[in-house]
Amino acid sequence: MTYLCGGKFTLITLRMKKNLIHRYLSSTVLPIWAILLLDLLIIVISCLMAYALRYDFRSIFSETSSIDRTIIWALAANLLCFRLFRTYSNVLRFSSFVDIMRIFVSLSTAFTALIGLSFVSEQYIGMKVAPISVLFMGYIISFTMMCCSRIVTKMMFERINFDGRHSANVFIYGAKEAGVNIAKSMRVSLSNHFRLRGFIADEIELIDKIIMGVKVYPNDENLFNILAEREVDTIIVSPAKMNELKKSDMADRLLAHNIKLLTAPPISEWNGTLQPAQIKEIQIEDLLQRDPIQIDIHKVASHLEGKRVMITGAAGSIGSEIMRQVATFNPYKLILVDQAETPLHDIRLELQDRWRNIDASTLIADISNPTRLEAIFKEFRPQYIFHAAAYKHVPMMEDNVSESIQINVAGTRNLADLAVKYGAEKFVMISTDKAVNPTNVMGCSKRICEIYVQSLAKKIMEEGGKTQFITTRFGNVLGSNGSVIPRFRDQIQRGGPVTVTHPEIIRYFMTIPEACRLVLEAGSMGHGGEIYIFDMGKPVKIVDLARRMISLSGRTDVKIEFTGLRHGEKLYEELLNIKELTKPTHHEKIMIAKVREYDYDEVKERIQHLIEISYTYDQMKIVAAMKDLVPEFISKNSIFESLDKK
Repeated sequence: MTYLCGGKFTLITLRMKKNLIHRYLSSTVLPIWAILLLDLLIIVISCLMAYALRYDFRSIFSETSSIDRTIIWALAANLLCFRLFRTYSNVLRFSSFVDIMRIFVSLSTAFTALIGLSFVSEQYIGMKVAPISVLFMGYIISFTMMCCSRIVTKMMFERINFDGRHSANVFIYGAKEAGVNIAKSMRVSLSNHFRLRGFIADEIELIDKIIMGVKVYPNDENLFNILAEREVDTIIVSPAKMNELKKSDMADRLLAHNIKLLTAPPISEWNGTLQPAQIKEIQIEDLLQRDPIQIDIHKVASHLEGKRVMITGAAGSIGSEIMRQVATFNPYKLILVDQAETPLHDIRLELQDRWRNIDASTLIADISNPTRLEAIFKEFRPQYIFHAAAYKHVPMMEDNVSESIQINVAGTRNLADLAVKYGAEKFVMISTDKAVNPTNVMGCSKRICEIYVQSLAKKIMEEGGKTQFITTRFGNVLGSNGSVIPRFRDQIQRGGPVTVTHPEIIRYFMTIPEACRLVLEAGSMGHGGEIYIFDMGKPVKIVDLARRMISLSGRTDVKIEFTGLRHGEKLYEELLNIKELTKPTHHEKIMIAKVREYDYDEVKERIQHLIEISYTYDQMKIVAAMKDLVPEFISKNSIFESLDKK
């Protein structure tokens, strides 16, 4: 019975000790008075050890008056310096080089003052505060013990809180500053998620070196054997190495070996230390092989700062990103127009969270309603207009021809006319590569918009008006609402199949922020009537895009299924009409298209006729009128092909 009680008492005692250690080394921070007492205790021990080393251990008991005086002076001087430099205010388990430096400066100041005081008092007063040799040794011992106390606490915290069952073995690609900072975060905030096994470097001088206790390996063909040997199936790519990853075939090689790719944001976005939620899986958008696009920030700012800026389609992918970028240029007012209630409400909430100081109005309006638009222009009188509102899905517009005319064409005409009437300075229209040699209703409707805007711009310039009309053309944007990327991602999450229309179909792609930066740049450089086209880089084969996304997801069971071209869809898109020429601008990514010019009065009459026909909802009649206005409109894979044969 006694044995059982004793064993139970011992067990309870061990548990209490373990809980106490875990409490102070896991979640609870030691109070500053405890750290201060610990450091003062180290000063006392250091003085005793210094006497023992300088003389012998018996001196600790025989020279009590001298030792007491030394300890009292050392405690007083160091307490004052601890208070001055606040060496005790840090969290021990998060100690860093900065904290060590603070301790070094504090101890150096205190013991230097003591040595000076001891020398002066002995020379002029005849009183010896403490032997200088003892003070010097006490200084060395104190600094060593204080550093060790921080290091040991840090190591114990990491050991106690480390849970290897839920952590992944990782390599970090990038062994310079950004990569090393990620590794440091693994010792603190990421310790339960990742276990560092090594670095990967392209720099020859770093190969085979040891950084933070692990080896740096070369980025070569032997890398996969090393990853297998070290049981590593995850690589965190340093933000500084993302460009190298894009330009090389490294990502494809890693994905082919089922290596998971993660990345972290730039150090400027860490807010102190890297958090687990900031480590993200690399997305297909991150691997778009393009150089970063630079724009003339000062020129763009001069056009937008202090202006009343209207954005139509403000709740859409392009419109909302234009809003975000414009908001950084301190506009006087934002007028955000869209007919989609819920997405526009989300934009309003985003403005309240991120740009509370910007005066913004979120307005639900249909751009085909001239009365509603007139009221908006009359009230807000926008100076700068970004027109991104449009119906954009090719198959949908093949089935809803009248809507493509009433929204895309009539809506654009309404806005352009009101921009002139109310004296807007600039009107920037977002067009598409599908407007070039259009093969579908949507592309043709956007080409008609281009024709109207350009002919109106020519008329305004001839009459001495001040409104400048700019058109921008670009291809598909990655991740936009309803685009192929979100669709593929959803299909992959559901286990497939991933549906691709044709094995040879290709598209130009650009990220949403890239496209919007170029829109802002084109708007600032335009003088009126230009159609700007963007360098979209190399076209991407959609089936290759699908395969890469499947690999990035880590799924091996997802298949690709070909469904056939949709109505109005063609295998490739063009950014220029075959009859068009281009001329360069000061921006290497932006060119001006030289297109056939139209007479405004004729265009106005024919577009009015087209809009009137759209209200008959006779699709064949409407498309016939569109083809008459845009002769290069040749339908593909559509019921409207019969109109081309006549």
